[in-house]
Formats: sequence, C-alpha cells, structure tokens
Amino acid sequence: MFRNLRISIFIYYFITVITFLSVLYYFLEILELKNIFLLAIIIICFVILSGVFISKLAVDPLLEYVKNLQNLSKETLHELNLPISTITTNTQMLKRGVEDQKVLKRVGRIESACEMLQQRYNELDYLIKMQSKQEIKEKFAVDKLLSDRIEFLQKIYPHMEFTKEFLSFEVESDKTGLSKVIDNIIDNAVKYSAESKKIDIKTDENTIYIRDYGIGMDEVEVIRIFDNYYQANENMQGFGIGLSMVKRFCDANDIELSFDTKLGLGTTVKLKFRNI
Repeated sequence: MFRNLRISIFIYYFITVITFLSVLYYFLEILELKNIFLLAIIIICFVILSGVFISKLAVDPLLEYVKNLQNLSKETLHELNLPISTITTNTQMLKRGVEDQKVLKRVGRIESACEMLQQRYNELDYLIKMQSKQEIKEKFAVDKLLSDRIEFLQKIYPHMEFTKEFLSFEVESDKTGLSKVIDNIIDNAVKYSAESKKIDIKTDENTIYIRDYGIGMDEVEVIRIFDNYYQANENMQGFGIGLSMVKRFCDANDIELSFDTKLGLGTTVKLKFRNI
C-alpha cells in the first residue's frame, strides 16, 4: 500500500513541477506577460491548487487505512469480551464446588490471568476511545481506585509490602488514564526500591503520595526523568517511556506532578489535583 502511495505522490509531484515550469514559460516567453503582480497571483493559485491535490492524494489513503484499523480494533475488542466473561464466570462457579487446595490454587491462577486479560482489554478500549477523541471523564473516588490498583499490583509483586493511608476525595477525570499513571509510578517505585520491600501510598484532601525507600535520584536525574527512553539504571527492564507518559497525562488533566527525592534515601511522587 505505502509503496504504491509513494510512487503515486512522486509521479504527481513530477507532473506538477513540469506543468508549473511550462505554465511559467508560457506566460513569460509566449505571452510576454510583464505584469509581475498578476503573474504572482497566477503562480500562488497554481501552487495552492497543487498543494490541495497532493495532500489529498497523500492523506486520503492513510485516513482509509486508519479507519479500517480502528474498525478492526473495535470488532476484535468486542469479540474478546465474551471469552473473558465466560472464563471469569466459569472459574467462579468452579470454586464453589471445589475443596481441594491444589485445585483452588490452579483456579486462582486462572482468575489472576483472566484479570490481567481484562486489564489489557480495558487499556485497548481506552486507547480506541482516545484515538476517537471521545469524552472519557467520569467522577470516582481516588481512594477506591488506589485500593483497586494496589490489589492488582500486589499479585504481580507479591514480595512488596504496600502500606495505605487514605483520606477519601473524589475527582472528575480520566479514570483509566489515571490508573495507568498510578501503575507506572508504582512500577518504577518497585524497580528502584533496591533492598527495600516497602512502598507507602497515602492521600490527603487533594493529593496522592507514592513513596519508596529505594535508591533515589540526584538533581541531574530529576531533570532528565521525563525524557523519552531515559532510564536511571540502564540494566532495568523497560523502555523508559513511563514517566514521559505520566507527565503528558498530568499536564492534560490539570494535575501537578512533583518529586521529593534524595540519592540513597528514596523518592516520593506527588500528584496534586488542582481542579477540585
């Protein structure tokens, strides 16, 4: 598709340039047009017309491609919902009639895997809505969201100890996007906790605090942490895009993002909601 598109644009551009030079030659040499102002108007009109056709030739196939891709994503997402719901329902039914602890553990693993699939389903649904520019804000309790995220992440990091101290408050925001932000911050806290296995998460009337007791950062690292692909420790797994995504979300949703960190003593990330 894109190879043919490049060829088509090249051919149209080549023809346009030849036509432009021919028209210019015709007015200057054949008609001996001396009115520079009129000639400039003709050239500008020709350039604008050519630009419209070239942009249409370039963009229309891409728009069609993106539209088809979005439709495929929506259809695939819809088809995923049924097997996820079926697995969840049947595992719950299986647990009711089972007393064997080994079997219960296996069913529990299936439930955890299904919960992770549901998480990916929610994220895909969120991305589709973001691309479609749909309004995705809703009112929710921040402490409830934090509890849900901690419960989910505890299964991924069973060795970590999460302490909670919540003062309940509600916000109207992008719930799925905020979930991804919290997951990224906690994931970083776990990665850079070093020997410490403790992470404190608390709230006051308008702020979330996520504190680790790990390696911390110096002033140079604090300046660079929002750069795409930057990682304080290059041996850590990941692509270094988490905090840049976190900052974009906070900027777009009127959330003040700040860091209180000292090298060797850990880091506290603060998310202050300014619109409540």
